[in-house]
Amino acid sequence: MAKPLDPPRRDNIPLGVSTIVGTVLALSLGDALIKALGGGGGMGLWQLFATRSLVAFPVLLIGALLLFGVARLRPRAWGWIGLRSALLTIMWIAYYLSLPLLPLAVAAAAYYTLPLFIVAFAALFGGERVGRTQWAGVTIGFIGILLVLRPGGEAFAWAALLPILSAMLYAAAMILTRTKCQAEHPATLALGLNATFILTGLAGLLLGRILALDPPGFLSTGWTAMDAEAWRTTLILAALILVASVGTAVAYQAAPAATIGTFDFAYIGFALVWGALFFEETPEPAALAGIALIVAAGILAVRRP
Repeated sequence: MAKPLDPPRRDNIPLGVSTIVGTVLALSLGDALIKALGGGGGMGLWQLFATRSLVAFPVLLIGALLLFGVARLRPRAWGWIGLRSALLTIMWIAYYLSLPLLPLAVAAAAYYTLPLFIVAFAALFGGERVGRTQWAGVTIGFIGILLVLRPGGEAFAWAALLPILSAMLYAAAMILTRTKCQAEHPATLALGLNATFILTGLAGLLLGRILALDPPGFLSTGWTAMDAEAWRTTLILAALILVASVGTAVAYQAAPAATIGTFDFAYIGFALVWGALFFEETPEPAALAGIALIVAAGILAVRRP
């Protein structure tokens, strides 16, 4: 006799909103640290992926087993968990590659075109209805991104397209979280993501060694000796990715993607703060106007019709 499916969880909007704000605070701080690594000749991307999650994974696994037990952590849909983890891993690779090349606030603004993709993917795959207000948000967001990126001008950087690619991948992963992975425990999703980070990082290092490829900069496949400061940075990044990987899963399981997407915009505010504090970055007036339009557009775009 087939085992009956668990009833769908009820939405908990206060939990989802508070969780996503804390999550983007952790994400933005971690991204600022990674920008510093990429711009300062620190460890390469693949080493960062491997070491950060090698620290985070056992802590998360032991804590989850003690708190929840094996039965609650057992995956129900390996394929969807794997696809979600792959989408998020590629998303972070694209975004991290843009950080050494762009001001943090500009990268964040380009990335936060994601509500436009959330709207499109929710309509296509999540069965949600798209109204006039949301389409108005899409139009305003397009104007905002033109102000930030200024294609055709001297300030345009092709690297700014990387965060937009990241936005598409993140939106797809979050719709997947909502529609296909809602029955999974958040810790299970976080474990799957960090396991994918480890495999990706080790594969990058191994392939670079086998093929004798070692591009300079953040894509370096070489292993950089880690001193005490590097290990401290890795421990901080591991703690932040733990918060981010669990928090994202909790938030998008707890409330509709459109609602959570609105509060996801707190990331841009945090990015402006970290950019000013750590890198003395001050976006130009046109870029600030574009960022404001993108935030307004995103809030319109993710509103329910």
